[in-house]
Amino acid sequence: MMVASFTPKPPRSGATRRSAVGLILGAPLVAGCAGMQSPFSGGDQPAGPQQQPSAVGSGQVKVGLLLPLSAAGNAGLAAQSMRNAAELALAEFQNPNLQLLIKDDNGSAQGAQQGAQQAVDEGAEIILGPLFAQSVPAAAQVARNRGISMIAFSTDSSVAGRGVYLLSFLPESDVTRIVDYAAGTGKRSFAAFLPENAYGNVVEVAFKQAVARKGGRMVAFEKYGADRSQIGATASSISEGLKGADSLLLADDGDALPGVADALVAAGVNLKRLQLLGTGLWDNPRVFGSANLQGGLYAAPDPSGFRSFSTRYRAKYGGDPVRTATLAYDSVALVAALARTQGGQRFSAEVLTNPSGFAGIDGLFRFRTDGTNERGLAVMRVGSSGGAITAGSPKSFGA
Repeated sequence: MMVASFTPKPPRSGATRRSAVGLILGAPLVAGCAGMQSPFSGGDQPAGPQQQPSAVGSGQVKVGLLLPLSAAGNAGLAAQSMRNAAELALAEFQNPNLQLLIKDDNGSAQGAQQGAQQAVDEGAEIILGPLFAQSVPAAAQVARNRGISMIAFSTDSSVAGRGVYLLSFLPESDVTRIVDYAAGTGKRSFAAFLPENAYGNVVEVAFKQAVARKGGRMVAFEKYGADRSQIGATASSISEGLKGADSLLLADDGDALPGVADALVAAGVNLKRLQLLGTGLWDNPRVFGSANLQGGLYAAPDPSGFRSFSTRYRAKYGGDPVRTATLAYDSVALVAALARTQGGQRFSAEVLTNPSGFAGIDGLFRFRTDGTNERGLAVMRVGSSGGAITAGSPKSFGA
């Protein structure tokens, strides 16, 4: 079994003297983000079940882990995969001084609050999870009342905040990376065609901010509704504005994206004249199979880390991990490293928001003081056989 090594990473020059911890996971990311769900998911579920004692590890530092293990359908399956990944991290960390207190939140706010309360009552110094946005505030209330930090897995940045950090794939990071790259290659006239939903709204704000920050111009912008039978009319309305653009952001679920591109082509848009830009949701076989999306660029973690992780996961559990399983692995590896190196302040805001960040399976990441995160992402190009790296992920965060 490959044993992960964890070594201190020096702060950037000019930074305060706060030792950062790099999770050097000897781990080379699997098959991309096809399993990444659109954010803000997880419908209402019944209240959490009666908790059965479930602890893994025998270390002195207790860590709560909240997952929707008994939730119906894909949520429960994802939760089990994430639990496996958390236990794999514990197994691969050499002599971890951790004990994981695993709590089933059933995918509900009430279950998350109940699980968090039991974890802190049992001595948890930090809480990992929950997965769904609706569950985060309830668990966060418990953590704040006890004065401890929480690292949640939701992709809804609105639930981040003081002491509540998100270790997830946030669309804001994707948009910032792809706009910065496009601007660096000379693109100046930007356009966007986005879905009218929660994901599209987040991407809209991030895109407009990123374009303005790089000195670009927004020359065309349009949103389309959930009724895809009407998308042709919306595509026609943006087609004229796209004549003045040199790049176009499309940010939808990978399964829906080919239809969006087809609608634009049917409306007379020459997509081959534009540099198509996208987010991590593009990492999807349907995108790679779309003739109209070939050559498009999207931001995503370097896939090599997930590939290596998946190989080790399959060897131990006999099946493939869900794409979000790396979040559970990296969160457990992170707290194990901090428990070893950071003494009594191991899970404090100062340690968790170290500007040098940490390196996990999905590459470099750091927590911002507002609870959101920044990731060091690669730029991938769509080809018929998959995504190919056009620009690698950064090895450190710049000043």
